[in-house]
Amino acid sequence: MDINRHQIREIAFQTLFASATNPDTDREEFYQVLTDGRYGDEFPDYLATLVQGGVSDHKADIDAIISKHLKAGWSLGRLAKTDLIILELALYEIHFVPDTPPAKVSVNEAIELTKKFSDDRSRKFVNGVLSHELENIEK
Repeated sequence: MDINRHQIREIAFQTLFASATNPDTDREEFYQVLTDGRYGDEFPDYLATLVQGGVSDHKADIDAIISKHLKAGWSLGRLAKTDLIILELALYEIHFVPDTPPAKVSVNEAIELTKKFSDDRSRKFVNGVLSHELENIEK
């Protein structure tokens, strides 16, 4: 059974969230728990790209992008962890993954993650930040 990119993004979100709340999380073991081992023993390549070499390696750059879209008086520390991690995943794909389909796919996937793991206010916030970033890129 193959795993698609949507499923990989969900697992990447959950893995990054677990790592953010417990830095000692073993990502490969966590992946096995999340998937009940149904996709094999190894991290899929794109999951490794997102989690190990992606968001983690570019976190400072991605967080700087997010920060510039926050209202005065807001900081990354005030954001819900779920919202921050969803934004980090989407912005990593938009800025650092050349083979990702048009950036709007990353935005749509981020919205789907907020629908599943957060709430309506978060959905609007995530959509707003990502939409503003796409506008900046298109300029």
